[in-house]
Amino acid sequence: MRDITLSNKTFKLEHDPYSYQLQDTAEPELFREMFPYTETPKIAFNYRRVPENMPEDIFITDTTFRDGQQSRTPYTTEQMVHIYKLLHELGGPNGMIRQTEFFVYSEKDRKALEKCMELGYEFPEITTWIRANKQDFELVRSIGIKETGILVSCSDYHIFHKMGLTRKQALDKYLGIVKECIEAGLRPRCHFEDITRADFYGFVVPFAASLMELSRESGVPVKIRACDTMGYGVPYPGAALPRSVSGIIYGLQHHADVPSEMIEWHGHNDFYKGVVNATTAWMYGCAAVNCSLLGIGERTGNVPLEAMVFEYASLRGHLNGMNTHKITEIAEYIQNETGYDIPPMTPFVGENFNLTRAGIHADGMMKNPEIYNIFDTEAILGRPPKVSINNASGLAGVAYWVNEYRAKRGEAELSKKDTLVQKIYDWVTSEYDAGRITVISDGELIDHYNEYAAE
Repeated sequence: MRDITLSNKTFKLEHDPYSYQLQDTAEPELFREMFPYTETPKIAFNYRRVPENMPEDIFITDTTFRDGQQSRTPYTTEQMVHIYKLLHELGGPNGMIRQTEFFVYSEKDRKALEKCMELGYEFPEITTWIRANKQDFELVRSIGIKETGILVSCSDYHIFHKMGLTRKQALDKYLGIVKECIEAGLRPRCHFEDITRADFYGFVVPFAASLMELSRESGVPVKIRACDTMGYGVPYPGAALPRSVSGIIYGLQHHADVPSEMIEWHGHNDFYKGVVNATTAWMYGCAAVNCSLLGIGERTGNVPLEAMVFEYASLRGHLNGMNTHKITEIAEYIQNETGYDIPPMTPFVGENFNLTRAGIHADGMMKNPEIYNIFDTEAILGRPPKVSINNASGLAGVAYWVNEYRAKRGEAELSKKDTLVQKIYDWVTSEYDAGRITVISDGELIDHYNEYAAE
């Protein structure tokens, strides 16, 4: 018999006969029509569209010290503490960066975690990521952690081929682990690894529904992190599961009754969709998007945290207390203190993200920086727009550089027809006429500026 019930979300009578049960198949479902492996993955459409349902409270969580440390030289204890302080300052008083997660296996990581806890910040709340066993539960509880992540892989690629289990065996194992976590006095955060290759109705929804039932019975909130482990998720309306980001978020809410505040999206950037997928997750009902600073993470990286700061501001029209100048400070600290090279073209943090080389662009910047600068990068990020001098810079590019340099010295602006500007331009031209192929450095320009100014 099908029930008609009044939804406490839409406040409409809904005719919903669906109660998905575990489908314990003998063979793994690998969706070979979408993931042929020897060919590019395919994006299928079934034109089933789900409603947007952005939560009132959306926020960012951080995995810089977990996923972000898996693909680079590990941070020292002191570096982790300093970065944690900067995350706190970036997130602002309203806790826009709500949580950050730590490993606890090495003495260095435990020491950093403890030192960060001693700071007494409410945000970001410190959580952990552990192996699913009683010893690890006891370890994090003794430290004073309230929430921990637990790996619960949900695709048949992992269940059958990695763990050698059936779906029923995996489900029973996972539920047992989550119960142990709750009994240890911890809030479980279940990492649904590889959700974009999983049988959504045959495993994901029944598993999520069982977790919500366990949550109701215990009175302990159980969070679900939807992990797009391989970056297969797509944001397109009408795309078919398991790759549809909107379909995943809607399905967790509508078919498994997972509250939006208990859903977190964790994406990777293998197909250049990390940011747009995270934004799509927000728009369709996910409260939290999990990110790492500078996007550092496994393979192609995670969703860049700084990107989602600006996505939030673009969607909501304000920063809700976030201090965007800290983005520049974080980038400079990570690059200068940890030896990580930020690709120069990286948005918001790369050396060249607001630098122009073309003379025609520099000419426009001299007239009005809005013409070629994405926003007031000096006011928002503490990064004024720059020009780099090469054979394409032209007289306007040289004039822009000269006036930026003069402004730092408190000197008046010069016209691009000024003799000093013309002399530097003639020198630049002679360099490239002689066969130079590299960019002119600021040091060279300063030397010639001083020489010609003295004349």
